[in-house]
Formats: sequence, C-alpha cells, structure tokens
Amino acid sequence: MRCKPSRYKKQDVKLFLPQKTLEDWSLGEKADLEDGRLVVKETRSSHAVTPAVHFVKVVSGHDAHQLTGRVKTMKQLDELGAEHMMDSVLLGETAFEVVPGYVTEVTAPPPAARPDPKKKQISPEADLLAAFILDKL
Repeated sequence: MRCKPSRYKKQDVKLFLPQKTLEDWSLGEKADLEDGRLVVKETRSSHAVTPAVHFVKVVSGHDAHQLTGRVKTMKQLDELGAEHMMDSVLLGETAFEVVPGYVTEVTAPPPAARPDPKKKQISPEADLLAAFILDKL
C-alpha cells in the first residue's frame, strides 16, 4: 500500500529574535548564544544567527527606503551606508528607533490541512514563531 505524498512541505522561515528575548531565555536557562549559534537547551538543537535590527519607527526625517517594520542585518546596514548605535540607526538625515536582535532560520512544520473557520485567524509568521517557541522552549 502506498501513501499519498503530503501536499504540504516543511519550509525554512527566517525569524527575528529581539536581544531582550534572548536575554530572558538565557536567564531562564532555555537557550543561549554560543559561537554565533542559538542553542536551545531542552532539544539540544542549534540555529545559526546573524546580528540584525528591526526598524520600529522614524524619529526624525523621512523613511525614503521604507525601512519601518522591516528587519535588516548589519551587513545590509553597511551596504545602505547606515550607522547603528544601541537602539537607533542613522541613514543620511533620517533617524530610526530600532530593536537590536538576531535573525535565524528555522524549519516550520507544514500547515494544517484545513483551518478551523471558527478559530480566529492570525498571521502565518505569528503561528510559526509561536510553534517554534512552544516546541523548542
């Protein structure tokens, strides 16, 4: 007897992890950064991380590059000619408030075959982050 192949495949998804969240996980001995990797204690899994920032809002100037709400790695900031300092980024004459953190890539479980229409729908990114946190931590 042959099984039908699943229509849904696992996919790799990039997640932004704020520095504060990682500090909380480290204090709770749930996860830690070691040699450029996020190590999840319970499952002994590790994921490569890249330093990045999440652009929260424009403090002064105009968001000509439409960065608000986006995540950029330090390499991408260098390519843009931006200057990063703590929780701010300067790009030309524009100042942004940012949240420092890391980008990591995780394998997401396949989505459910049919969503429950009575259940409140949330974004796929929120589902993936919640699944990652609940399954790994």
